[in-house]
Amino acid sequence: MNEAAAGDLLAAAPGVREAASRLVSARRRLAAEMSRAIVGQEAALDQILVALFARGHCLLVGVPGLGKTLMVRALSAALNLEMRRIQFTPDLMPSDITGTDILEEDPDTGRRKFVFHRGPLFANMILADEINRTPPKTQAALLEAMQERRVTAAGTGYNLEEPFMVLATQNPIEQEGTYPLPEAQLDRFMFCVNLTYPGEADEQRVLLETTRDTPWNVERVLDAPELIRLQGLVRSALVSEHVARYATRLIRATRPETPGAPDFVGRWVRWGAGTRAGQCLLLAAKAQALLDGSPGASCADVRKYALPVLRHRIVCNFAAASEGVSSDEIVRRILDAVPEPDYGLDIGPGPGRAR
Repeated sequence: MNEAAAGDLLAAAPGVREAASRLVSARRRLAAEMSRAIVGQEAALDQILVALFARGHCLLVGVPGLGKTLMVRALSAALNLEMRRIQFTPDLMPSDITGTDILEEDPDTGRRKFVFHRGPLFANMILADEINRTPPKTQAALLEAMQERRVTAAGTGYNLEEPFMVLATQNPIEQEGTYPLPEAQLDRFMFCVNLTYPGEADEQRVLLETTRDTPWNVERVLDAPELIRLQGLVRSALVSEHVARYATRLIRATRPETPGAPDFVGRWVRWGAGTRAGQCLLLAAKAQALLDGSPGASCADVRKYALPVLRHRIVCNFAAASEGVSSDEIVRRILDAVPEPDYGLDIGPGPGRAR
């Protein structure tokens, strides 16, 4: 980090620390309220909350019965946000999501005119349940909403109200009758969150609490204006050139055509991560830094979220499939192969070298 960047960090530190304390408090209260409905899954909850504060979207991947839908419902209740659940099916049409124009008669004039009726996308939190069960044409209806925070219907654009977050679920084991998400759709998700089976103690607690006639109640922790302010704090957090250089090297190391990429990337990867992956890495690092009370993001913050950011952006080839190598394994190897850049050195042509 150069002297000017270090000076900026120190000058901004008091304000950043004050903002971070508000973010830490909000996260602690959110986690406490959600624990009333969700047992275990701490890692998944942490990733969802970081994506929430960073204005990102999440793809939740896990077998049925792990509480994915309940997790989203509890989060929307704790934030007092309007939530809509969309059950994706093979016959779902794009207009079923975005909305459609309906011919109505004006009771005053008797004239007929088209009136736009908003679809379920016009909410703060969208649960896209089993998103891979609908054809790509309908999946694509989410692209503009997730990236631009707006939808277009009949040639007219409509802005979506902030905050806006999409949490999509996907079943990894039942692939019959499903449509794999295209790479462009996957890239819109900041994180791909893998939900695993709970530990024995947590699973026993789930069995006991869900077989009683005791409803879960989640109290409101934040409202929409306060959440938007916290999201703005994350965007204003500081990132040094050193950390940005490290994130750049990581995403470039995932591309087999990049000079100096690790040999195993050329052997197992067909397509690597794009520039949006680097943006997501830095945003996640910013959010984590503030949650840790730090005035600026570190390389350790980047490494912490490399798996959820990169696992769905790396397309493995046939050699990787035949050898049983997953994208998670490739990301872990990249983290081992790409060192942090040296302070004061310019970035070199390779993903892991400085000159």
